[in-house]
Amino acid sequence: MVDGYEVGVSASCGISLYPEHTDNIEALLINADGAMYAAKKTAGNKAILFDEKISIEKKEKLHIEARLKKAIALEAIDVYYQPKVDARTNKMTGVEALLRWTDEELGFVSPDRFIAVAEDAGLVHSLWKIAMKKACLQVTKWNKGREEPLTLAVNFSAKQFQEPCSLVKQVKEFLSECGLAPELFEIEITESTLLFNTKETIRALENLHQYGISISIDDFGTGYSSLSYLKTLPITSLKIDRSFIQDIGDDFRDSEIAEAIINLARSLRLKVIAEGVEEEYQKEFLMQHHCYDMQGYLFSKPVSAEELGGSWGQVP
Repeated sequence: MVDGYEVGVSASCGISLYPEHTDNIEALLINADGAMYAAKKTAGNKAILFDEKISIEKKEKLHIEARLKKAIALEAIDVYYQPKVDARTNKMTGVEALLRWTDEELGFVSPDRFIAVAEDAGLVHSLWKIAMKKACLQVTKWNKGREEPLTLAVNFSAKQFQEPCSLVKQVKEFLSECGLAPELFEIEITESTLLFNTKETIRALENLHQYGISISIDDFGTGYSSLSYLKTLPITSLKIDRSFIQDIGDDFRDSEIAEAIINLARSLRLKVIAEGVEEEYQKEFLMQHHCYDMQGYLFSKPVSAEELGGSWGQVP
């Protein structure tokens, strides 16, 4: 009991044995530390014995972290763009900015891998700054002379909301410096973001929404299960997770969850976008259910700014 509240306590334990694993004290502690993090990765509250696989994974992670720090310092991280499309006209209405990294030593490193390392090493905000700087400038450049300007969506990590006031300030500064109207900018957050620093996070989202920024829940239906936040938070759109779209068969079987999310969004007067659309019959199903905003390989994979300009005639 802490100040009248009951607090559940669990422990993650890593074990390294002397002299079986090493006879060096420093190495012994490093091994135990690696085993402890392996225990935490498997939901915690357990003990794991060190083995060579853990050592290899830890060394690999440290190597990626070191190379990533260098790439961030040099801004040698690329931003790719995946079009958001109005399926009724097949016209691009906006783009989602996605980070890609090809290292001189490591080669191509998948986003899932290096972003996970960045999260653990406290580098995710530095990556976000690169995405914001490059993407805001690029979309502003594309929008010059366009009758219908493109919108820009950028993913935000839950950890960034640990300092919400600073985050709000930086977002406004980036948009102002790059000349991108707030109405053309969209924040994509996952449902898990709402579990961290809740009051401050809500206040930050409300501040950004009042500034004119749209807020989208990414991967909807796969995370935090409470639906109450949909009515209380300034959310403007739901993004149907790709797993629910890929479940849809060519005879429209296994489409119940996608249909339910579309109906939920409509009843709450929220926009809805489907990601991971890869087949014509998935597009057909979505259009039949009045979901017209889509992105996925059916239209385009994430591509560089140069490739996007070449494949979509609307981009100057």
